[in-house]
Amino acid sequence: MQIQVREGAVVDEATGVAVLMHFEGEQLPDAIAGLVEADDATGKLNDTVSLYPRGEIAPTRLVLVGLGARDDLDSDRLRQAAATAIRAVRPFGVSSATVGVPAGLAVDPASVGEALSIGLELGAYRFLRYRTGLSGSETSAVDDVDLVVDGDVDEVAAGVAAGQAIARGVNFARDLVNTPGELKTPPLLAEQAVGIGERHPSVSVTVLDEHELAQQGFGGVLAVGKGSDSPPRFIVMEYGAELTDVPTICVVGKGLTFDSGGLNIKPEEGMLNMKNDMGGGAAVMGTVQAVAELGLPIHLVGLVPSAENMPSGRSFRPGDVITTLSGTTVEILNTDAEGRVILSDGLHYAQRYEPEAIVELSTLTGAVIVALGNHATGVMATDQELADELLAAGQASGDRGWQLPLWDDYRDMVKGEVGDLKNLAGRPAGAITAGAFLAAFVDDVPFAHLDIAGTGWIDDPKRTYLAKGGTGAGVRMVVEFLRRRSA
Repeated sequence: MQIQVREGAVVDEATGVAVLMHFEGEQLPDAIAGLVEADDATGKLNDTVSLYPRGEIAPTRLVLVGLGARDDLDSDRLRQAAATAIRAVRPFGVSSATVGVPAGLAVDPASVGEALSIGLELGAYRFLRYRTGLSGSETSAVDDVDLVVDGDVDEVAAGVAAGQAIARGVNFARDLVNTPGELKTPPLLAEQAVGIGERHPSVSVTVLDEHELAQQGFGGVLAVGKGSDSPPRFIVMEYGAELTDVPTICVVGKGLTFDSGGLNIKPEEGMLNMKNDMGGGAAVMGTVQAVAELGLPIHLVGLVPSAENMPSGRSFRPGDVITTLSGTTVEILNTDAEGRVILSDGLHYAQRYEPEAIVELSTLTGAVIVALGNHATGVMATDQELADELLAAGQASGDRGWQLPLWDDYRDMVKGEVGDLKNLAGRPAGAITAGAFLAAFVDDVPFAHLDIAGTGWIDDPKRTYLAKGGTGAGVRMVVEFLRRRSA
């Protein structure tokens, strides 16, 4: 989508379809006040009314989109209204539209531009790659948007550019999550990372195959992946390695391209959407792409251990003891608790970069969905300052998190009897004990675990800029965290 910013008033724009955002309880511009009943144009958040002015104003069609009460305005309401706007325009079958916002917004101009562009891009997202026989109205897309504002054009435009870079990272992750598992095996997922490096020369990509993993001792990744006909991979994406006097941050993402549960096979309803079990890895890749487009002054290392968890005569078994990359041994109590096993290798590998912090993302537990539903990512951290930074970044970006404790009591629950650790600690505090298991593979580096099992895939989204399926959860939060760290 091309978004251009200019100064003006949307009711004066000679365009096929225009959108005017307006506040609840405030008078509409005089030029259109007589075209709609006040009770119809409520201004409540995401309420829409379509008008056909018939020459009374310049636009052929005008869509009114509510922002809610002026005092309640924030960036997330702008994101939602923008997504509502682009979805309201789509049925008209036009390729371009003009969008206007009220003057005197409490949000600063750059944040206005960023929020609107993210809302437009995310609201326009559809995954139609495998649909056939669709009509023109079903496939129509708005490719060009003119954003009309009252002053501060340069600042709004700068925000738009940043927002589009972030949104492209989110939508890249959404595409990966929504892609069927047969088309994104670990080798194919690695090709997607290589493609980012080809499009963005500032990103170098290294992929370790199953032979290199065996030579270097990636016992966790190899154990989980050995039941599949698709061999595992370990993906390293590095941005900013040549920069000096900048922070080094590692982001690690679970890349389970399909999770059948292994020999502890999932029930039918539990397996249906397991193509999304690489949502953490997708978020890492989308984050690296966005950071490269933003050109942040930071050294970012993205790591994605990737495997497919399938049952076969070669599969790892309940009762097996595996030796991970760190040398720590893990007793396998359940092969469906495999994500933490491959992540153990990734977290240990991350420490060779001597980062200031390690942030890990994974669709790790159903327990976090029980605790938080689909409304917040579970955040667990060994360092409170890091947790606070991520929570603040999530609040600012609308990619929200909620902190759960990571006390030593939980770490004791994952200590093993046959091995050093066990990969399952029972139902109580299941989300937290998974985080405690991961923390055991990070030494003194500040570490945060983001469990996106509830937010990474949503069947009934409540935000207008989300759609059923993959959400790209974690990208906006982590990118905002990195922007603040690099400022």
